[in-house]
Amino acid sequence: MDTIKSFKGYGKVDPAEEQAFRKKTRKRLIILIVSAIVLVAVIIGAVVGVVVHRGKSSSDDWVPASGMTPSASLKAVCSVTRYPNVEAVGNSIKLKEKTDDAQVKDALTVCETVFDDAVDRLKDSLSSMEVAEGEKLLSSSKIDDMKTWLSASITDQETCLDALDELNSTHYGNSSIPKDIRTAMENSTQFASNSLAIGTKIVTLLSQVKVPIHRRLLGFERSDSSGFPRWVSAGDRRLLQEINPTPNVTVAADGTGDFRTIKEAVDKVSKKSPTRFVIFIKKGTYKENVILDKHKWNVMMYGDGKTQTIVSGSLNFIDGTPTFSTATVAVAGKGFMAKDMTFINTAGAAKHQAVAFRSGSDQSVFYRCKFDAFQDTLYAHSNRQFYKDCDITGTIDFIFGNAAVVLQNCNIQPRQPLANQFNTITAQGKKDPNQNTGISIQKCTFSPLDTTLTAPTYLGRPWKEYSTTVIMQSEIGSFLQPVGWKEWVSNVDPPKTIFYAEYLNTGPGATVDQRVKWAGYKPTLTNAEAGKFTVGTFIQGNEWLPETSVSFEEALRF
Repeated sequence: MDTIKSFKGYGKVDPAEEQAFRKKTRKRLIILIVSAIVLVAVIIGAVVGVVVHRGKSSSDDWVPASGMTPSASLKAVCSVTRYPNVEAVGNSIKLKEKTDDAQVKDALTVCETVFDDAVDRLKDSLSSMEVAEGEKLLSSSKIDDMKTWLSASITDQETCLDALDELNSTHYGNSSIPKDIRTAMENSTQFASNSLAIGTKIVTLLSQVKVPIHRRLLGFERSDSSGFPRWVSAGDRRLLQEINPTPNVTVAADGTGDFRTIKEAVDKVSKKSPTRFVIFIKKGTYKENVILDKHKWNVMMYGDGKTQTIVSGSLNFIDGTPTFSTATVAVAGKGFMAKDMTFINTAGAAKHQAVAFRSGSDQSVFYRCKFDAFQDTLYAHSNRQFYKDCDITGTIDFIFGNAAVVLQNCNIQPRQPLANQFNTITAQGKKDPNQNTGISIQKCTFSPLDTTLTAPTYLGRPWKEYSTTVIMQSEIGSFLQPVGWKEWVSNVDPPKTIFYAEYLNTGPGATVDQRVKWAGYKPTLTNAEAGKFTVGTFIQGNEWLPETSVSFEEALRF
């Protein structure tokens, strides 16, 4: 291989020859990088190809034409999978037709929803490779985007399995339908995991090669002439700090607004709106279940205060609804924001899983909100999320999911569960070692909701093989069990692949002398280790949170 010293031994190099060498080396780097990007696209495209139906004949035999530009190659890779109806969704529809059992149908409906979302995540991963004018070929933000959306696609598919596991926990354990859908999705989950592993490794290596590439090299078009991502509007920066932002529509139960229900207001949001749509919800209790699907982008809801504006539902697992579908409010479209509201599920402890709020919205923000229920209160399902100055109340696993989520300056309040039950504050669901997910709780206060709490209470328990949870710089009350954490299966240590840790916490419950001795638990972290779970690093909040004007601490402060 040529080196710069091979031109003139160890002496000085002729300037003309040095320039020629650098051009040659630069060309090689560019070819390497572009080839790797196309490879990543092929990998991701292959995943989509497994999840969706492929086109016939020529599509199956696709071969890149000689002399194609990288841009054309990417388009050709994408054309292999034409994104028709999701294969797994089609299978679940057929399976639903085989049964009259309402609970089986509901579980399969969950699978339809999350598989459809998974395909969108994969398409987002492909689009994240586009390079706008002035950008680096693969900036750190693009790498983070790709990791996030591939991670979310795996979480979506895992959510289907969770719904099927819930069926198996009831009297449907002998049904062949869960086995059928598991078989149908086996390849897609494996390929998604492989794609994340390979793609993560490639883009991490490429990010270390700092070669300034102009967008014309790849022929990609600028996504937004303003320089901001499409989901950021001109007024978005001040909305969360304004006392009364100007709404697009107003909801009032007493008839003094544009609509009486939140659902009516949500129906007015256009599909994939590039600008912020603000919904003001006047004081009152709104008894409804609201879903903002993946097409509802850039929606902001705000109320008259978390004691004044309340959205209330009561769907629950015991009455036959899958956990995923019990949420009083559920959001999936990117860029969701909420402030000064309460989301509550009133089903009660006896109804077991009953979600108050579920978020799969990427770059979602929750400010001065309250989430109130018992088991499974806040479902931080997937993607990047930030919670500031919020109150979260519950019993078993009441902050759970597989998002990359940071909670800052929140009040976390366990409450009394059913007799003979215990409380676990968190249940993190990281399934794959390459997912960039986990729960980071920073500068929060852990205290009982009231003085009646007598049940054993723990910081959390590991839900999946790579569960990741860090509690740092928080105040922990005396209510906490000295061991701190609880295993998922009684008396069985979790796998050593989990990552659970505490860092510089205070209060009577923060003493770590009697904590669990799991291989995957760290009673303390170095500053550098803890820094990986801050807003700026863990959810890349320094790149998108400033646009929301919600104050946040980007790095560790002492």
